Amino acid sequence: MAFHPPTDIPASSRPSSHWCRDHTGRWFTFEESLELIRSFHGFPAPGLVTGVKMVSHAMAHLPKNILFDAICETASCLPDAVQILTLCTIGNAWLKVVDLGKFAVTLYDKSTGDGFRVFLDPQKLNKFPEFYGWFYKLKPKKDQDTDLLMQEIRAAGADVLTVEPVQIQPRYLVKRSKGPIATCPICGEAFPAKHGDVCKGCGGESPYQSRGIASHSLPDATNLKIKTVPLEQAEGKRIVHDMTRIVPGVSKEAAFKHGQTITAGDICRLQQMGRHLVYVEDETNATDGWVHENAAASSFAKAMGGVGVTFDDQAREGKINFCAHRDGLLSVDVMRLEKFNKVSGVMCASRKNFSQVQQGEQLAGTRAIPLFLSESDFNQAMAILSEAPLFNVLPLRKANVGVLVTGTEIFRGLIKDSFIPIIASKLVPYGCGLVDSMIVPDDRTAIREGIARLIKAGADLIVTTAGLSVDPDDVTRLGLMDAGCTDMIYGAPILPGAMTLLGRIGAVQVIGVPACGLYHQITSFDLLLPRLLANQTLSRTDLAAYGHGGFCQNCKICTFPKCAFGK
Repeated sequence: MAFHPPTDIPASSRPSSHWCRDHTGRWFTFEESLELIRSFHGFPAPGLVTGVKMVSHAMAHLPKNILFDAICETASCLPDAVQILTLCTIGNAWLKVVDLGKFAVTLYDKSTGDGFRVFLDPQKLNKFPEFYGWFYKLKPKKDQDTDLLMQEIRAAGADVLTVEPVQIQPRYLVKRSKGPIATCPICGEAFPAKHGDVCKGCGGESPYQSRGIASHSLPDATNLKIKTVPLEQAEGKRIVHDMTRIVPGVSKEAAFKHGQTITAGDICRLQQMGRHLVYVEDETNATDGWVHENAAASSFAKAMGGVGVTFDDQAREGKINFCAHRDGLLSVDVMRLEKFNKVSGVMCASRKNFSQVQQGEQLAGTRAIPLFLSESDFNQAMAILSEAPLFNVLPLRKANVGVLVTGTEIFRGLIKDSFIPIIASKLVPYGCGLVDSMIVPDDRTAIREGIARLIKAGADLIVTTAGLSVDPDDVTRLGLMDAGCTDMIYGAPILPGAMTLLGRIGAVQVIGVPACGLYHQITSFDLLLPRLLANQTLSRTDLAAYGHGGFCQNCKICTFPKCAFGK
């Protein structure tokens, strides 16, 4: 929407009675603002009274004649303030709610992303105790002095607001489109086809405990009719499921398979297995609306297995296992795996994400739990799997590694270097080559020049050691910045290895190993190296996930990676 700031009343000379203005430039007094809020929101909530002031304040900073959108960082009150004063609404998608739990609103040029963020600044609320108490929820609502609160909000005006210029991320500037529309095969309602084979509601994201009017279309267990016969009458009939024989501590296998015809000799074996009744194929079987366990597991496996992953050709007992097709790093879509396992009647279990695996090793297994899975549960599970495979085995490249050891005491020979042989030994299992290594003093220029030499030698992964603590002599990070290192992340929730550094210089990966690597056998370097060799770009969020499991117990006999460290 185009914004035209009013020219008849400059903000500096407008009467103090004016509280806010809308996108047309019309001013509203405090009392008029309360009525405006009441007509839209139902009552003059303190947050909304403050909110219209914030939106008005943000508009005052925008350039003339631009089309702008809005972002609210809370779902409470502020979205209504935007909708009251501007043409940005949730319905036309010009208003986006990014619920960070912060009382802040941003108006920005929808083409460039340049905008202004206004927030209620806690540092400026100290002079208004009732306002402060309301904002920090220090009093129950029944104990608040509403009249005094409104007086303080009015007196505070824009003095408690802080404005800062911001640049919106490109993904918020992309125009959204529903795209093609499909009909959900489960509920029969229309939905955006890009969501998958079924709508999100039937895919497990419905806010309702029941499906209401659509529930009549779902198969019910009473509709599933499979003929059961006494074992004595089963000769010559075909069974409809695998039957397992277990010898405790010795074996567990499918002694009888789906579709197998029972012979006279099988009767005794089935009796020994404790079977007295069996399900058999019959023209009276009614399985419409249901999916056999083996068919379901086969469909799941085809959707779950990605690159570098193989799985059983046929399901057995409703189960299929996955194996690594090559050496590499197991990548698991953990969120969708959990979502899949929330669907009734299905399951999938895997090894931990980012486990290093070898060709032929088992990775995971999936199965349908009942003999026949309802089509609704099957379709819901398949919708979750339709986005992308759950499992991939990422190849590990054989990196050309350059090692830069920093430390004046090592450079001068006062202390013998141990870092280079330690790092070199950790590279051997991955087949990585050490193209060059060097020791430089704690000097920014020397570090910068050392990095340049390693890159010239052909290093595509640089490991720099020491010089990463809080000591004033530790200038490794500064030297890396001088060398052009970007996307630097310093610090990780891993012990040992809290002062780990990650970054890149162009296409060259950089990892900084703190001094703990000299003492501890296993550190953050051992956890992160495989992911770097798999060409993964690690974010702060990726590192944050290591906080759970990232505490090494320093066992007397180290069994890493067959332990809980980093998992």
